Amino acid sequence: MELDLTPKIAQPLIEGDGGGYYIWLSSQVPVLAKTNVGAGQLVLQPRGFALPHYADSSKIGYVIEGTDGVAGMILPNTKKEIVLKLKKGDVIPVPIGGVSWWFNDGDSNLNIIFLGETSTAHVPGEFTYFFLSGVQGLLGSFSSDLISKVYNFNKDEVNKLTQSQKGVVIIKLEKDKPMPKPQLDLTKDFVYDIDAKAPDTEAQNVGLVTTLTEKDFPFIKDVGLSVIRVKLEPNAIKAPSNLISTGIQLIYIARGSGKIEIVGLSGKRVLDSEVKVGHLIVVPQFFVVAQIAGEEGLESYSIVTTTK
Repeated sequence: MELDLTPKIAQPLIEGDGGGYYIWLSSQVPVLAKTNVGAGQLVLQPRGFALPHYADSSKIGYVIEGTDGVAGMILPNTKKEIVLKLKKGDVIPVPIGGVSWWFNDGDSNLNIIFLGETSTAHVPGEFTYFFLSGVQGLLGSFSSDLISKVYNFNKDEVNKLTQSQKGVVIIKLEKDKPMPKPQLDLTKDFVYDIDAKAPDTEAQNVGLVTTLTEKDFPFIKDVGLSVIRVKLEPNAIKAPSNLISTGIQLIYIARGSGKIEIVGLSGKRVLDSEVKVGHLIVVPQFFVVAQIAGEEGLESYSIVTTTK
């Protein structure tokens, strides 16, 4: 099977005053659909707010930038909302069907990359989102009569519920708009600071490799994925390696630049490419990958479609 593994940059789906959301389309990166993985990037400007939604895929968010992020989430089969604190280096799983919203309460951008598995997706290789409010909100598409009977609302209350929010996907909140405060006691159970974890492999003046599995972070089991982060010093090399368990690896270049080589079936080199910040690379199962840092070093974050 011939696969085009050329690194690709995300394309803007929506951009506005509150921020933007960027995606890798499976039509432009067919290997995503063939391997059932997907990616998206949320960039929220100060006071930017991503409206409540759920998706058709499980994924993991990794905070690349920002110190005062807030995420609200209602997990599947639960009724109570949890509100979590986010900062650079945090990993946050988002199980399929979980309802969430995202807010930037800081003075600089909040940048989160989402990587996930798309075997249940409407469009293989992509995340599809279902919004509860706003112009694309689900409730607003039902008849006023049905909404009135379900919630015992009068006409004005129905209109307020279904029509008052005119935003699309991402909006910007006024400074005097109150928002729920993060529950710091719960954050440690649902968010993991990968910067604080001891590396699995570390070499002085070379770099480090840190993995995150259900053994370290039980909540990650809910999304069926695990995490690998690689930080290389300038001109350092991560030796060729492959996964010992069945799984696809999806790599995002978070910082720096360099080169990635991948060798696949029959010992054929299927990728030998320069990479830079924003590039996304798929490593098919059992293929062997090596990373070579450039003059400014190289940092990559990846998910693997297994919890082990």
